[in-house]
Amino acid sequence: MAAPRRPRQRGVKLSDVAAVAGVSLSTASKVLSGTTERISEETRIRVREAAARLDFRPNALAQSFALGRSDTIGVLTYRAASTFTGPVLVGVVLELGANRQAALVYDEDILGRRQITESIRRLQARQIDGLIVVGDGHEHLSPSITHEFQVPVTYAFAASESPEDVVFLPDNFEAGRIATRHLIERGRTRIAHITADSTAISVQLREKGMLAELAAAGLQQAAPTRYGAWSQAWGAEATEGLLASGVPVDAIFCGNDHMALGALDVLRRRGVRVPEDIAIVGVDNWEGIVIDQGIRRLTTVDMELQKLGRLAARDVMSGERSVGEQRVAPTLIVGPSS
Repeated sequence: MAAPRRPRQRGVKLSDVAAVAGVSLSTASKVLSGTTERISEETRIRVREAAARLDFRPNALAQSFALGRSDTIGVLTYRAASTFTGPVLVGVVLELGANRQAALVYDEDILGRRQITESIRRLQARQIDGLIVVGDGHEHLSPSITHEFQVPVTYAFAASESPEDVVFLPDNFEAGRIATRHLIERGRTRIAHITADSTAISVQLREKGMLAELAAAGLQQAAPTRYGAWSQAWGAEATEGLLASGVPVDAIFCGNDHMALGALDVLRRRGVRVPEDIAIVGVDNWEGIVIDQGIRRLTTVDMELQKLGRLAARDVMSGERSVGEQRVAPTLIVGPSS
């Protein structure tokens, strides 16, 4: 004969603690969550003693809801698995976690209004405390969805259509400046530039930064900019063309690390010493972020995408709105190519 089942013991609720302590449910919640402003020390002691006596195990989510928040930040991403969106998302999640905030992530095509409608509905239903929209750069303007929410909305690595939105973007102009400044400080005066499609905003900004730094040093570009693709193959092809032109150069600033690796391979194959004869600087810190095998071939500019994600997370948690674009400064990583 089977033993009779024990009746299921009812878990202790916050309302039980409040009743034993003789306080309201809201007061008990505030004391146990650490929000004790305007609550007397006597009341705090009474609530904590009641909780200890009843062996109360607080439900963090229920406590948050009782205080009018969920301790959850929504994150709406576009191509979350892409090379450069990934570090931004990592920064967001790490910063939220460090502040005991949960991340609710939805990956959608944020460039299309229809595609994100369902995600907006779901995020609204989850009573999030804020929203971070993570894009894949500022080559496209993302539709502004700030007006859809009653909580703070911040855009990270995504340019919004609305100038009133809070946007965090990498400083591509400064990337061009610091790459060129480094080459000039290395004594280079004949600097060429290989980059991608001239219509890309990041290409334009990096080139403008380079030209500004050259002008500040009283220098001119050694050869016309060679525009092409964001690829190692294009970097190699453009370098072959540059060498064939006969224009003397002592440095090449490449629009990204893929091109820089292509340039490096061609120069070494041709017997050109790097950096003694021609120095190379790339952008993106591809070897550090993606490959990360402790082997560095390039000097590069790290666009600080993880830091960008952290700053966006701090902004949305703070609730203090700083309208407009916030540019995150890049960092030079010196390697053997310069």
